[in-house]
Amino acid sequence: MSDLRIRSATPDDLDDVLAFWKTAAEGTSISDDRDGVERLVARDPEALLLAEQDGQLVGTVIAGFDGWRCHLYRLAVRPDRRRQGIGSALLAAAEERFVRLGGRRGDAMVLVRNETGQHAWRAAGYTPEEHWRRWVKHLTP
Repeated sequence: MSDLRIRSATPDDLDDVLAFWKTAAEGTSISDDRDGVERLVARDPEALLLAEQDGQLVGTVIAGFDGWRCHLYRLAVRPDRRRQGIGSALLAAAEERFVRLGGRRGDAMVLVRNETGQHAWRAAGYTPEEHWRRWVKHLTP
């Protein structure tokens, strides 16, 4: 994996990222569109981390920090490159970012049906907190 490169996304990467998520990410989000991802990168240019290997996008994670909490979203690895340490490398980069920014705990949203994702998060040292429930209200029609 010495040829794995992790870097922050630029506006030029966003179409590739959105296409990548359609095949590599589990589930969809209301924010999975060009406008949503552009806002993310404009507000926090280091939040969207990309993993590249052999010049190809092979993984992503969003490492969002709001000044208080560290949130992880869209950990996705290309299906044919899974179980090769790419997700671990992305999480290590995200965690290093959080520590640098003063973060103390990372949390991730993982779909209940995403058993593969749950295994990956557990392997990285994350544990579910069953006593919490996510509450959602869509703000746009």
